[in-house]
Amino acid sequence: MRPARSFMKILTLDAALARCSVALWQSGTVLAGRTVEAGRGHAALLPVLVAEVFAAAGHSADGLDAVAVTVGPGSFTGLRAAVSLAQGLAAGAGASLVGVTVAEAMADAVPPCGRAVWVAIDSRRDRVFLSRDGVVAAFAVDALPPTGGPVVVVGDAAVAVACRLAARGDNVMLGDGRVPDIGRVAAVAARRLAGALAEVPVRPLYIDPPEAKLPAGGLRPAPR
Repeated sequence: MRPARSFMKILTLDAALARCSVALWQSGTVLAGRTVEAGRGHAALLPVLVAEVFAAAGHSADGLDAVAVTVGPGSFTGLRAAVSLAQGLAAGAGASLVGVTVAEAMADAVPPCGRAVWVAIDSRRDRVFLSRDGVVAAFAVDALPPTGGPVVVVGDAAVAVACRLAARGDNVMLGDGRVPDIGRVAAVAARRLAGALAEVPVRPLYIDPPEAKLPAGGLRPAPR
């Protein structure tokens, strides 16, 4: 990993949820950014957005300190598309590659409020991926864990989770964030580059096992 500098330039990609975003960030400022609301088609959208961002900022991949990417949890195909593109861009530019979890980016956007932050992501399997204190696990909405005190809930499943917590009498506040803010992704990545945060693997963060499974009898032999 390239050493962090005072004025880092970071290209940031996010396609974890129902939004596809790219931004060029430098020293706390988004120089240029593009966002498309999209539940699918991330693999085709991302390269176009990268080119548009570089053109809008008047920059190229040369001089990048890092490429940051959200690693999940989230969309299976969105994560794979973003991570793969980030790996290629970082390798081509000789830049560092930095992973940021969806929960880190979303929690970073919550103002200090004296409450624990829960990040709730829709798993699309009648459950939610719930991040608490840096640990992510899947729960049914009607079987959420104890809060242990006041909480604020953000994420694309935040409304359902907050309603359920309120219905059982918990002290809950619904936060504004539903998807990661691309600037916050870059800010978390910058702190990681500076050594203030432990590294996370730059690979898709899947909570559930894959739906596709090998046949019980194994794979057929390769054709000769």
